[in-house]
Amino acid sequence: MTPAHGKKHEAGSHKLWGGRFSGGPHPALDAVNRSIAVDFRLWPHDVRLSKAWAAALAHAGVLTARERAQIAKGLDAVAARIADGEKPVATDEDVHTMIDRLLHEEAGAVASRLHTGRSRNDQVATATRLWTMETCDALDVLIVSLQRVMVAQAARLERSVMPAYTHLQRAQPVSGAHWMLSHFWPLQRDRERLAAARAHTASLPLGSGAIAGSAFPIARARLAKSLGFSTISQNSIDAVGDRDFIAEVLFTLALVGAHLSRLAEDLILFGSSEFAFVRYGDGFSTGSSMMPQKRNPDALELARGSSARMLGDLVALLATIKGLPSGYNKDLQEDKRTLFDAVDGMTLLLPAVAGSLEALTFDADRMKAAVTSTMMATDLADYLVRKRVTFREAHGAVGRLVREAEEKHCELGALPFASFRAAHAEFGTDVMLELSPLTSLGHREIEGGTGPNAVKRQLAAARAALRANI
Repeated sequence: MTPAHGKKHEAGSHKLWGGRFSGGPHPALDAVNRSIAVDFRLWPHDVRLSKAWAAALAHAGVLTARERAQIAKGLDAVAARIADGEKPVATDEDVHTMIDRLLHEEAGAVASRLHTGRSRNDQVATATRLWTMETCDALDVLIVSLQRVMVAQAARLERSVMPAYTHLQRAQPVSGAHWMLSHFWPLQRDRERLAAARAHTASLPLGSGAIAGSAFPIARARLAKSLGFSTISQNSIDAVGDRDFIAEVLFTLALVGAHLSRLAEDLILFGSSEFAFVRYGDGFSTGSSMMPQKRNPDALELARGSSARMLGDLVALLATIKGLPSGYNKDLQEDKRTLFDAVDGMTLLLPAVAGSLEALTFDADRMKAAVTSTMMATDLADYLVRKRVTFREAHGAVGRLVREAEEKHCELGALPFASFRAAHAEFGTDVMLELSPLTSLGHREIEGGTGPNAVKRQLAAARAALRANI
């Protein structure tokens, strides 16, 4: 592309600082200081905020309408060049320097007026916030996609019965849908946290300058509205050094990672031969290089492992910002490395987990067969409580029955009625009905419980949550 002013500007002349130095920086400093390999992805947002800044300068009387138009046209040309594959050169310290260099090539000397009243400090913070706001929206879409798969699987499991576990020991029977939705609601809370993080991100730092604010009468509220921010920062010192919004996003992603890990752990266990509750789909399974019979849930295992990476990114950022003095410090250049790593990882994980869950099939018969009569021990105690026996007394009576069954190596349902009557006089012949898993589920129609009608209401609530805006 031919530069607008007819001569390509020398790349080395566009460092955004350096006038007070007699010589250039040492190559070792250049190497560690150069961040364009990380922050290059911010270019669309830097172009966008630069156009908005030019408009704000024009509104403040700093730029003429003609100068603003020249800068806007030049920035559009810069964006087209980068979109077409323009690469950084060795002297591009960061993406902002690269765009400044290209803008001079496209618009000429008027490009030097764009940086009036702003610093890279508020420029970088604004571009990062714009990227983060967009990313929060994209992540929400991915989480919702996984939740939709969960709801679809829950609907298929609504009439299935399976064991629920505490301490990884069989505890009580539950609806298969109830188990599935137990993984839906943590993700819904994650969506709410992500929306809150986005709201906190949508505070405009541009206009804060390096630390003391711009010296020109920029209409910041107008500028914020033009860029899609909901508010403006109230303190310029805070604005250029604030990375709380990144910490909030990283915390949310660490929780999403933990929730994906717990779902993955359940499905990995359920897919083992010992459980055999699920069969993995071919498209989301891998084989063994040695053992032909293997079907490995690699995507789920990577989800489980990657949660540690999300946690590491959060800890890295918190450790970076905890000891910084106020204002901007170069340490903050590392903020994008952790943010981008966590987002990139989660952007890969969510579709893989959704695909794995959608592709697997549940064995309802195997799940039901794992529900044994001994798991209704609590129901036996509840039966006695309904006959005005205290729960402590009922617990002891059922405990004696469980011990007898263990000694006889049988299930509670295999004990003779005489054993029940010996354990407590209030046991009637109808007690055997309490050993049915469907009876157990039927007792639990409380809101949030695993009763059939409660689960129907829960499924409806889950579908409503997906339709609602957060």
